[in-house]
Amino acid sequence: MSKYWNRKINEAEPYVAGEQPKPGQRVIKLNTNENPYPPSPRVREALESFDIDDLRLYPDTNATEFIEAVAKVEGVKASQVFAGNGSDEVLALCFQTFFEKESNTDLPVLTPEFSYSFYPVFEKFYDIRSKKIPLREGLSIDPSDYVGVPNCGIAIANPNAPTSRALTLKDIERILDGNPDSVVIIDEAYVEFEDNYETAVSLLPKYPNLCVVRTMSKSYSLAGLRVGYAIASEELIEGLKRARDSFNSYPTDRLAQKLAASAVSDTSYHRECIDRIRTTRRYTEEALRELGFDCPESSANFIFAKPPYGIDAETLYKNLRMQGILVRYFKTEGINDRLRISIGTMEEMMEFVDRVREEVSNAKGS
Repeated sequence: MSKYWNRKINEAEPYVAGEQPKPGQRVIKLNTNENPYPPSPRVREALESFDIDDLRLYPDTNATEFIEAVAKVEGVKASQVFAGNGSDEVLALCFQTFFEKESNTDLPVLTPEFSYSFYPVFEKFYDIRSKKIPLREGLSIDPSDYVGVPNCGIAIANPNAPTSRALTLKDIERILDGNPDSVVIIDEAYVEFEDNYETAVSLLPKYPNLCVVRTMSKSYSLAGLRVGYAIASEELIEGLKRARDSFNSYPTDRLAQKLAASAVSDTSYHRECIDRIRTTRRYTEEALRELGFDCPESSANFIFAKPPYGIDAETLYKNLRMQGILVRYFKTEGINDRLRISIGTMEEMMEFVDRVREEVSNAKGS
C-alpha cells in the first residue's frame, strides 16, 4: 500500500507468474509451460543477419512481415491478423476493446471458474463485471452453460489452463451460435498440442464475433521474445488497432517481428517439436496413472495431475522443489489438490517420474 498510488493500484491483485530460477541455478523447470526445445534454426539465421543499425528506427506499427507470415500459414488475410507484445497484451487489449466497463452495463463477461489466472486480473483492473461458470465433471467445459446467459462477452482458453481439457469445434460453434451479439474470445495458447488439432480459425468466415488469440511462447519456443497475435474479422481487428494506438503504437519491436516471422515460416520444425512433446506427454500421463495419479486427458503441453490418496499436492510440490524440480501449485480452493506439470524433454520427464515414484513409495511406507 502507498499513499502515492491511486486506488486502483492499491486494490490491484496482480497476476503471479511461475517461479523463475536464479541465474546459474540448475533445475528441471516444469512450472511455466515453456517449450523444452530451442526455436527454429531459421530464427538463429534471422538473428545473425539482422542489421543492428535498424534499431535506430521505430518498428512497423502493424508488424507486416510477421502478420503476413501468420496469414499465409493460417489461410486468412493479413488484415485479419493483429500482433502484440505477447498474447497477454493482446488479451488485455481484447478485454478493453470488446467488453464493457461495469459502470456502463449490468452484463458480465463469462469465463470458466478455473481458467487462465490473468482473466480475473484483467476484469478487475479494467472494471469489467464478471461471472464465473463452474466446470463440469472431469474439469470439462459444457458449452450449454454459456448459452442463454446474458453477457457482454465471453473468454475461454481452449485447451483450458490449468485443466488441460479442450472443447471441440462443434462445442465452440454452440457457444458462438448462442451469443451472436457478443465477442467470443477463444484463447488458443496451447491448441497446437492437441492430438487432433482443431483451431477455431476455421470458423471465422461464419462468425464475425469470433476472436482467436495465439502466442509464440509455447509451440514456437519464443517465450523470451514476447510476441502474440489475434486472428479475427477485419471489424474486430480494426477495434484492436484503435485500442493499441490509444496506448502504444509500437508494441512489437523490429527484432521480434523478424524472428517471429522466421519461426512461423518453418512449419516442418514446428510440427517436429510438437510431435516430440505429444510423445513425451503420453509417456508422462501413463507413468503417473500407473502411480495412482488422476490425470485428465491433456490437450496441452502440460498435465493437471491429482496425486493418489494420502499424498498432499502442496507437500509433493515442495518436496520436488527441494530436489530441483519445479512444477506449478495453485492454492485456489477447488484445484488445490492438483499440480500442473509442464512437459519437458523425455530425459527430464523420466527423471521427474523417478522422483515422483520415490515420493509415492515414501508416502506408502509411512
